[in-house]
Formats: sequence, C-alpha cells, structure tokens
Amino acid sequence: MTDYLTTDTGRRIAYDRLEGQGPGIVFLGGFRSNMQGSKAVHLRDWAAAQGRAFLRFDYSGHGASDGAFEEGCIGDWAADARAAIEALTQGPQVLVGSSMGGWISLLMARTIPDRVAGLVTIAAAPDFTERGFWAGFSPGQRESLMRDGRVALPSEYGEPLVLTRRLIEDGRNQLVLNQPLSLPFPARMLQGTADGDVPVSWAMDLLEHASGEDLRLTLVKGADHRFSSPDCLDLIVATIKEVVQNVRE
Repeated sequence: MTDYLTTDTGRRIAYDRLEGQGPGIVFLGGFRSNMQGSKAVHLRDWAAAQGRAFLRFDYSGHGASDGAFEEGCIGDWAADARAAIEALTQGPQVLVGSSMGGWISLLMARTIPDRVAGLVTIAAAPDFTERGFWAGFSPGQRESLMRDGRVALPSEYGEPLVLTRRLIEDGRNQLVLNQPLSLPFPARMLQGTADGDVPVSWAMDLLEHASGEDLRLTLVKGADHRFSSPDCLDLIVATIKEVVQNVRE
C-alpha cells in the first residue's frame, strides 16, 4: 500500500513502510527506477516474512512521487532520502542502496551517521554524474549542455535520456570519492563482473577509498547491472542478514 510524505521542501514522496523489529531496512533505488522494481519488491516480501521493519520509497520525479524527473538532481534525491529516513523510521537503519542509491546511501552515512547501522550497496555508482556522464560526453555534448542547459542521449529503455546542466553541476557538490569517507559500521558491497553501467573498477575504487573496520566487496561473475537474478536476490538477502547480525554483535 502506497502512502505519501510531504517533505520540508514541499515535495510529495510516495512510500511503502512495514512495521517490525529493528534494525530496520531502507531500500534506496537507482536512477530512474522506482519502488516496484524486482529488488525492492523481493526485499519487502522478505522483510514481511521476517517481521522486520522495512521502508522503500520513490524519489521525487520517480515512480509514484510528485515532480518531473528532468527537474531533479542528486542533492534533491538525497534530501528526499534523508527526509524519508528521519520521518518514517526509528533508530539506526541498515541502508540497501542500488546503483545511484549506493551513492545516496554514502551521502546518508556522511550527513546522518547516527541513523546508519549498516550498509549494503548493489552496483554502487558514487559520483556517476561526473565520472560517468560528464567524463563520457563528447566536446559537442558538453557545449550543448552548457549552452542549452540539457543534452539528450539515446536510451536502450525507449525515450531519449535528457540530462541537465543542473544535474551535472549539483552532482559536483555531492561527490564522495574526493574527500574522506568514513563507514564505521558493517558495510558490504556487491558488484557484478558483467555490469555494463558500473565498471568493476568503480567498486574497487570505493573499497579502497572508504575507511572502516568491517568493509567487504563481493564480486559475482557474470552478474549484470540489474543484479536481479534469483541467485543475486538470494545473495542480497544473505548479505543483509550478515550485516544485521554484525550490528547486533
């Protein structure tokens, strides 16, 4: 059942919440994804069967939330995540961040560390607006973006992907790999070797850059960016269980 939260910024965010034992699980989805995706649904069903508190939501401009996707940026979506965590959960949570959600979960670890009990990232894409989009633009695309405020890229999902100057420039204010990144809790990173969107080298960079006493990276041979095969979904659940157990200890 979908409910709505109106944040302090006036954005209306769609969410689905389960009451249960803690630490609760918060699922943070990816760029242009929504809380009806296979990973979010699978984890919701698992949490319900376990009697564990669980929260999934749609960033503004995504899924059932209000707003236009093209008007958003990383800072907006991180603010949405923080508002949802602070308003809809109690105590420290285990954050499960997929792709862009991995980046946002790292921003939560930086901005509200007292609300983060543990972390699981799935094909995490920290700083992707800079090291992915901007780095991949041709000189002409960069010129168009700066001149027109937007550039349209072909997309395998149908309609062209419109990227805005605001998305790129705001992304530079949200970078996590250009400054110390402390993860003082159990943190597990999952990455497929056949991921066409997030290179394995990015996962290695994150592992090397972050500091913490309980950080581990698991590579899954042949897994793609969706990381949604039955085996991958089982691995996500097993990894969450491991983090929860370590939090309790």
